Amino acid sequence: MRLLKRLLQRLLILGLGVFSVWLIVFVVFRIADRRLPWILALGITYGFAAYIILPRAIRLGLKILQREHVPSYTITGDGLPGDPVNVAIVGTLRELRAAFARLGWPEADRLSLASSWGMIRAFVFNSPYPTAPFSTLYLFGRGQDIGFQRAIDNSPRKRHHIRFWALSVTRAQDTWGAAGFWRNTDRPPDSERVIWVGAATRDTGLSLTRFTFQITHATDSDTNVERDYVISELMKGRAIEAVKVYQSGQELPTERVNHYVTDGEITLARLVVNEA
Repeated sequence: MRLLKRLLQRLLILGLGVFSVWLIVFVVFRIADRRLPWILALGITYGFAAYIILPRAIRLGLKILQREHVPSYTITGDGLPGDPVNVAIVGTLRELRAAFARLGWPEADRLSLASSWGMIRAFVFNSPYPTAPFSTLYLFGRGQDIGFQRAIDNSPRKRHHIRFWALSVTRAQDTWGAAGFWRNTDRPPDSERVIWVGAATRDTGLSLTRFTFQITHATDSDTNVERDYVISELMKGRAIEAVKVYQSGQELPTERVNHYVTDGEITLARLVVNEA
């Protein structure tokens, strides 16, 4: 029965892939090609394929596969695996901001039309944009609450960066290791002392996403190194204490997540409270 179910799943995935290719090549491109110059038709076809057809096909494919394990990574807007979760810091929002400010890591601008256009210009001309916005990744059913970054060689194309999601300490204690831990959508009050669950990665240039071929930052695949770098910077700045290492969600073996290599570990630390 299990083999039959797996066979049916693969046949459905194959059929979905064939249908997507047919829709892109024989419907979208042909219609555009009849009405527009070839190069413009190709551009429109790419836009439909990368940002509309393929993301939806992949979301449907993931539902067919019925992935029910506890995730150790964030989710993109298209429903795909994103950056691995690898850092957790206990403290208030004010303490978190103060810690990264002391390290010289600016807070990322909120993603908007204006900040996106500023990022595009900075990326094309390689001009500094120290507070460049991040694309939105999802954890606990919502986009990141805050993010920090440090440019490499003063370039917007290369940077250390980390996204954070606030999680109530009480809820974390009640649901740690269970699927419900990852389904919390409520953001705690800014004044509350919470667990800031983070995903740290290093941007290295320009790339296309897997499967959908959307334009995005290329990232260093070894997120373990970036996690250790962020923690070492915070330790050198005497911003954290009581550092421990846990497994994210359930215990998972060393594995590849999307195009990343991760050992599934989260480094947990507590922010140092500096008395004024």
